[in-house]
Amino acid sequence: MDVVLPRIRVVAAVIEDSGKYLITQRRLDAAMPLLWEFPGGKVEPGESDAVALARELAERMAVGVHVGDELFSVTREYDAYIIDFHVYLCGLLSENIRTLGVADYRWVDSDELDDFDFPAVDQDTVEALLVR
Repeated sequence: MDVVLPRIRVVAAVIEDSGKYLITQRRLDAAMPLLWEFPGGKVEPGESDAVALARELAERMAVGVHVGDELFSVTREYDAYIIDFHVYLCGLLSENIRTLGVADYRWVDSDELDDFDFPAVDQDTVEALLVR
């Protein structure tokens, strides 16, 4: 009998400022702890991607965000679930970033992205940025 894996819709923000991209580090108690990612999170039932992205960035970093165009999307299958991952170009509406729901954050050049360990789905985002 085939096992049907749950699908989880996840959104992420690509935020660029002066040639640097904002990445965040997952908390120690998170799935895939201490890996780096583009900020975002799960879309809750009834939420649009834009609302979910704004909520997640407010909860995790206490910042407002303008959600722009979708950059790309990818589907990744893991052992216990399938991620439908949607990445949006975004702009910060506030600059005072706090680490409420993340372990750390960094502003990095595109050539520094390979220096950080990302989950597979975020690695797709890194590769998409490097070919832009």
